[in-house]
Amino acid sequence: MSLVNVALRRPLTVVVAVIAIMLGAWVALQRMTRDIFPPLGIPTIYVAQPYGGMDPAQMEGYLTYYYEYHFLYITGIEHVESKSIQGASLMKLQFHPGTDMAAAMAETVQYVNRARAFMPPGTVPPFAMRFDAGSVAVGYLVFSTDNPNRTVGQMQDAALNLVRPLFATLPGVSAPPPFGGSARTILINVKPDRMRAYNLSPDEIVQAMTQANTISPSGNMNLGDRYPIVPVNSIVKNIRDLEGVPLRTTANGAVFLRDVAEVSDGADIVTSYGLANGRRTVYIPVTKRADASTLSVVNLVKQNMAKFQSVLPDDVKVSYEFDQSPVVVRAIKDLAKEGALGAVLTGVMVLLFLRDWRSAFIVVLNIPLALMAGAFALWVTGQDVNLMTLGGLALAVGILVDEATVTIENIHTHLARGSNVARAALDATTETTVPRLLAMLCVVAVFLPAFFMSGAAKALFVPLSLAVGFSMIASYLLSSTFVPVLCVWFLGSRRREEADAPAQPESTRLLTAVATVGGFARLQSAYGWFVRGLVTARWLVVPVYLIAAALIVWSIGSRLGVEIFPKTDAGQLALRLRAPVGTKVENTEALALKVLDLIKREAGPENVAFTMGLVGVHAANYPVNLIHLWNGGPEEGWLAVQLKQGCGIKVEPFKERLRAVFAAELPDARFSFEPSDIVNRVMSFGSSTPIEVAVSGPSLAVNKEHADKLYEKLKQIPALRDVQFAQSLDYPTVDVNVNRERAGLLGVKVSDVTRSLVAATTSSRFTVANFWADPVSGVAYNLQVQIPQAKTTSLEDLKNVPISSGNGKSVLLRNIAGVAPGATVGTYERYNMARVVSITANIHGASLGEVAKQIAKAIAEVGAPGPKTNVAVRGQTVPLKDLLDGFQNGFIISVVVIFLLLGANFQSLRLSLVVVSTVPAVIAGVVLALWLTGTTLNIQSAMGAITAIGVAVANSILLVTFAERSRIAGGNALAAAAEGAQSRLRPILMTTCAMIAGMMPLALGLGEGSDQTAPLGRAVIGGLALATLATLFVLPPVFAIVRRHSSTKSRSLDPTDPLSNHHALT
Repeated sequence: MSLVNVALRRPLTVVVAVIAIMLGAWVALQRMTRDIFPPLGIPTIYVAQPYGGMDPAQMEGYLTYYYEYHFLYITGIEHVESKSIQGASLMKLQFHPGTDMAAAMAETVQYVNRARAFMPPGTVPPFAMRFDAGSVAVGYLVFSTDNPNRTVGQMQDAALNLVRPLFATLPGVSAPPPFGGSARTILINVKPDRMRAYNLSPDEIVQAMTQANTISPSGNMNLGDRYPIVPVNSIVKNIRDLEGVPLRTTANGAVFLRDVAEVSDGADIVTSYGLANGRRTVYIPVTKRADASTLSVVNLVKQNMAKFQSVLPDDVKVSYEFDQSPVVVRAIKDLAKEGALGAVLTGVMVLLFLRDWRSAFIVVLNIPLALMAGAFALWVTGQDVNLMTLGGLALAVGILVDEATVTIENIHTHLARGSNVARAALDATTETTVPRLLAMLCVVAVFLPAFFMSGAAKALFVPLSLAVGFSMIASYLLSSTFVPVLCVWFLGSRRREEADAPAQPESTRLLTAVATVGGFARLQSAYGWFVRGLVTARWLVVPVYLIAAALIVWSIGSRLGVEIFPKTDAGQLALRLRAPVGTKVENTEALALKVLDLIKREAGPENVAFTMGLVGVHAANYPVNLIHLWNGGPEEGWLAVQLKQGCGIKVEPFKERLRAVFAAELPDARFSFEPSDIVNRVMSFGSSTPIEVAVSGPSLAVNKEHADKLYEKLKQIPALRDVQFAQSLDYPTVDVNVNRERAGLLGVKVSDVTRSLVAATTSSRFTVANFWADPVSGVAYNLQVQIPQAKTTSLEDLKNVPISSGNGKSVLLRNIAGVAPGATVGTYERYNMARVVSITANIHGASLGEVAKQIAKAIAEVGAPGPKTNVAVRGQTVPLKDLLDGFQNGFIISVVVIFLLLGANFQSLRLSLVVVSTVPAVIAGVVLALWLTGTTLNIQSAMGAITAIGVAVANSILLVTFAERSRIAGGNALAAAAEGAQSRLRPILMTTCAMIAGMMPLALGLGEGSDQTAPLGRAVIGGLALATLATLFVLPPVFAIVRRHSSTKSRSLDPTDPLSNHHALT
């Protein structure tokens, strides 16, 4: 018994099932998380290794190398990238898609532990963590104060130890330490002149502090019937007690710490400044985990803002800035509105064709029910509400109409023949069951290749494919059950109303007939006459069609831009600034403030909502921050600007204007814009710029020589902007060259020199760990000896640093070492253990695909590098190539799957060929639509193109099915082609117009966030429009050519089948 039979016999069961669908969808939508994208699942692990004070060469050779060597043993490793700067190394481990990341993380930790056995003493364990491209900041907790006595260091301590423990425990949040502040530290600031006067060295002061303030375990003793703890004040309670520590005792008296230094409760050496609206501040990025919902994380943070504020001092305020949730909310709301509007327009189009509001209501009702069923199925399969699932549901709005429309139209056809409503519903639905099933399977089949993709492509396309697939299956089931039931109920009442209505005058009935039937009948008759002429001229029509489609694809397709994702304008911009190499952080801060002033001047202060940034490098205390934001030196800074909503400023033209302003007013600085809002940051797949050209090889000098040639060539490409070297290769140094012979004769060892110099140029905490615990809070802080940086400002100051010797006297550095300016590499970058010189660039006025071709040409023109040197284009071009390969393979597989599916149904590969003959029109239509609307080929438009194939084939199936029936009945392929086309004109036009109407709101992109999904609708409309023309005017001639000599006999081999040639007559 068929579905329609069951439905008509048990209509209440169908209604109950529909109600169950509605309830299930309501529960699903309440529980599904909401985000901008699904989890991308990019298999990446970061390892951040600090070692305060080590220069870049030491970091590379003594630490990074051993890690890289061991990481290459990890199962599934694809490549290892590393960056080594002073005091830190950041390594990125990229794995092949499908790698078990839990096992990979376990192996990473195992090899980290083994590698550390080969490293210098004092190497602390690194941070190792998974960091997906979706793990981006969705806002910032910004701390501020109006109290001039409140220091940034104090705000940093409050943010770290008071707010972060509350913040980090929120579900879905990844909470790095605060950015922009220096850690609270107990400082022993040595006075160089007093130290030299007492013939002391920095190392002697460090050793004295280590012996006077040392951590010691406490014992216990039996004291009567008690067993008390016996603590020793080995750590001072009051830091002022350290001032009384004797540093040296002689016959002339003792030298105390207070005689040569000051003790204070302060902050570590400044390495970076956080900025908020041009003022120094501290902020914590609100970073969501890859599998967490943006909206859930943002809402949780906002709900807990009062709790965060309650633990802070009264004069310190915390606010939530750069909220990314409006981007997500707008995108979701816009898609929902476009889907609803599409459903309404679909109903209007059906109403115009059928002139029956009841039928239009049934068609429109089928759409939300199918979408609800799809949403419930998405929840069951673990999917979320995001741009891809919503895009799939919005895309389905235009496609879903096909099932119900074909059923309704055929029911009306049977009613026109005189059948009663119940018989018409049964026969019409049964008659279209197989063609509708086949059409549905063809649409679903085009999405199957998504499951065979890998990496980000699969993560993005599978949710969309599931959304369309589930909705289509639900629509087919509803059209086979619920639609005929409603037709019997609703259209039956209409027939009774018409029977009970008073007789109309003859003139009125004639006008109505002309308006409803006669008008379309004349159109149908004219179409039939025209199609017969096309069938007669079939040998001319088909070649012209193929040539025209090929010309469109070849001439226009080559002009289409290609990119990963449609460009969005969220009213935000981010830029990286670079002062001259080696600039101290205070000067970089001044440059950043000048840049912010220029931005406000160009945008208008009233149009800037908020600005923030970080200048300088992260302190060695917090190496994990390097994962969230990389700065390569004190000369680098990162700034972000939020424009006010509705200010009317377009970000891309504004960036171009700023480039000209910066070049004119800040010629010594370099600038590079970076992804800022959540959409662009996620879709950049971790790349700060879309273009990166990497020259790698064993010799850094050879790499740089070839990179210089590429740099000059790349600057000639018109679309490239911000072309620059990614790393500093000439960082200034002050080289101290110890004369070991002279030093040895004076009783000075090289280790004595290094310990004193570390204390003189940075602090003792990098060589000797010493701590002090605040008795009030129980928090431990570093205690460090240092010569204030303001006291060492010339080479002479450095030469006069005293060094302890074996004879108890200090020796000035100038007497045992030469001191001279020099230069070194500021950042060592490596790729699979080979040193790399990278050139980065942005794009303006062209697509990523176009620029990638120009870069390849430029690389070829420069010529091949040396035999051991390689050139690779990275950045966003690598994921773009992967996505394009996935599209191409998916497109081919879709056509093949449909072809085989049709062959299995029709038992004829020739008929399959007839149906897929509309595919060239689909491709041409997509290309033409994208070109006319100025849309690029990207994730969304490519998925729209694949969808258009399935939809176009669904229309073709109807025509071919009826044409083949006519041919078998009459035996004339030419007449059958024209007859099948003429009989199916109305349903094809109706479904096409309804689909286009349903997709129109999506294609127009009327909402603020709709530019992300508009290419999807444009591709479908373009492909469907030309494919419909091909179905109506080219498919009949193709059918006539392919089937003109075909037999009318069945291919069945079953002797019991009456249609089989092997049927037994006895």
